[in-house]
Amino acid sequence: MKPPRLALVLLTDDAERLRGGLVLAMAHGALGGEASLFLQLDAVRLLGPATDPPRDGDHRAAGLPSLADLIDEALGGGIAITVCQTGLALANLDAGGIDPRIAIGGAVSFLQGIGGDDRLLVV
Repeated sequence: MKPPRLALVLLTDDAERLRGGLVLAMAHGALGGEASLFLQLDAVRLLGPATDPPRDGDHRAAGLPSLADLIDEALGGGIAITVCQTGLALANLDAGGIDPRIAIGGAVSFLQGIGGDDRLLVV
């Protein structure tokens, strides 16, 4: 039996919360489930080209991927990532400044995509 879809929401620009959300989404995918991640408002800042997550060095030293590599791995593994349009404006980013595999949307469209059996998790 296929697990219910996992929909995660990230509300802040805390890189470790994004990292944790990506790991949960990929673990859910490894179990055969679908997962999506919605970055709202300040969280979108984490996708900017000048982002230097404070703990990336610690993760690399432990043999773990950087946040950028983790995002790439998640997208390559079928994890759907959507960013808030307002968050793009707050971060002074435009659609051309983020990975083209990342969708641009809003809270309404993200919530409309959540079905009755899906799990919603705020990280």
